[in-house]
Amino acid sequence: MQTWLITGGAGFIGANFARAALKGSTARLVILDALTYAGNLASIDDVLASGRVEFVKGDISDRALVTRLLIERKVDHVAHFAAESHVDRSILGPRAFLETNVLGTFEMLEATREAQRQSQREIRFLHVSTDEVFGSLDAGEPPANERTKYAPNSPYSASKAASDHFARAWRETYGLSVVITNCSNNYGPWQFPEKLIPLMIVNALEGKTLPVYGDGLQVRDWIHVEDHCAGLLLALQKGRPGETYNIGGSDERPNRDIVALICRSVDERDGRAAGTTERQVEHVVDRPGHDRRYAIDSSKIERELGWKPVRRLESALPELVNWYVERKAWVDSIRSGAYRDYYAKQYSERV
Repeated sequence: MQTWLITGGAGFIGANFARAALKGSTARLVILDALTYAGNLASIDDVLASGRVEFVKGDISDRALVTRLLIERKVDHVAHFAAESHVDRSILGPRAFLETNVLGTFEMLEATREAQRQSQREIRFLHVSTDEVFGSLDAGEPPANERTKYAPNSPYSASKAASDHFARAWRETYGLSVVITNCSNNYGPWQFPEKLIPLMIVNALEGKTLPVYGDGLQVRDWIHVEDHCAGLLLALQKGRPGETYNIGGSDERPNRDIVALICRSVDERDGRAAGTTERQVEHVVDRPGHDRRYAIDSSKIERELGWKPVRRLESALPELVNWYVERKAWVDSIRSGAYRDYYAKQYSERV
């Protein structure tokens, strides 16, 4: 039985990946998470109760801790999700993105290299990144593929681009078994409600303003997190070391169309007259350096590993609206900050 280390496993994509790993493998899982504002043990209660998962509270920048975990737990694969990920936060405070995304990834790579040296065992390292490293595409321009030049425009995307380069360099220089993935915008259950889709769903349900940046015509390619995690499992288990795989949903939409879909879903669910929720939309001043379009070409992972997305926004968003309605207590605990007390209590009980 293999052992996998998942960094950032109490965050949105990491938590969903842990569920996918429990279903799609027989591996034991070690989740490493610093439990910053976006880490929430309440999001992985079912994962922790599986009997195959160990949770460790810790920082990816703690090289000694990571090295010890890799050696003592005899880790075979690392799935590296831990990152600061919100563009708006990166504009307001870029230093944290440099420290976590760049220096944290450097420490993870060095810990893996040292653990391999001491244990004489190969460790596969999956580095999970974003399509934002490719920068803004013009309308009609082909989607970014694995050979597209990097052109990051925000502190967040610059930090992820740098971490991608470090991961690639550690493969070329030191021979680490590194696989890199770049994904499009994720949506789905357990997403921290500062991101576009969960923020709009929660605000729409509560009758609050739906703030849309600028004209709302910024285009994003959207992928359901469960589709993304299915691709990540394949990349981790079957991807070729040294290769990069783009993972996208082939579901490009302007932001204002996403908001309109959510409004229609809320209207239908709550029995509101058509157009009622859309009156809550308010266009606000655009954020600095807001990229106009992201699009990603996933043909390589489809061709080489047999992966394809199966979910589309039209059917997934109404389901997601219901999910957030059913998890109102979870959302409320995040908005109030009470979730921090919850996971502090849960963690102390598990130690």
